[in-house]
Amino acid sequence: MRLAARLVLLAAAWGALTAQREPVLVPAVSQSLIEVRQGFTGARLLLYGAVVDPQSGGRAGDYDIVVVLKGPTAPVRIREKERILGIWANAGSSDFRSVPSFFAVASSRPIDTIVDERTAAIYELGTDFIQLSPSGQIDPEEQARYANGLVELRRRQGLFQENPGGVSIAEKVLYQARIDLPSTVTTGSYTAETFAISRGRVVASATARIEVVKAGLEGQVVTAAQRWSFVYGMGAIALSLGMGWLAGRLFART
Repeated sequence: MRLAARLVLLAAAWGALTAQREPVLVPAVSQSLIEVRQGFTGARLLLYGAVVDPQSGGRAGDYDIVVVLKGPTAPVRIREKERILGIWANAGSSDFRSVPSFFAVASSRPIDTIVDERTAAIYELGTDFIQLSPSGQIDPEEQARYANGLVELRRRQGLFQENPGGVSIAEKVLYQARIDLPSTVTTGSYTAETFAISRGRVVASATARIEVVKAGLEGQVVTAAQRWSFVYGMGAIALSLGMGWLAGRLFART
């Protein structure tokens, strides 16, 4: 089965090469749809594909591969706690407009041995180069401290990951990487970007999409809340009132 998939990838890549002379990436993922059901414990994604260089007779040559999996973004406010008179209280905060809910990087070698910091920052090749889009006026050093704190927090939660050496390349053509999604992963559209890098320069890139959706009873509830928000809200109010009335009657009898 894997051999057949590899042959299909190579055939597709070779067909594309007839029209151009630049390296071609043909990416694929093991699951383009991940269903989050009750008891969901996470998922392991296999991201694989082929990179072919027409100038070297179909073999990819000496390329490094970096895969970046990014989840949907959302604004985040991070607060800093400080002990005041023996009580922990909020001492400061910083806002970021575009924080990915999930971010993982796998590479064939450590990033700092593949590209320079400028290239890594342009393509977000690492958790240190995520474009968080800070908002508001704040001292740059203090803002960097908040950003580092946010990244470290997401790392401990398993939502930001780095795996140098996590991409294997076979026969200088086929590559594969495995990335684990935790059970706390956010639903939405994910993008898997693959970069072929040679001599510190990105020479080819491609993108695959993955959808993470709620399924089962939870999915039906979410769909109902989105499609019929007014009816859902009224139903929730009626259910709360009914439960309160029932609890009152039960306690009154006892």
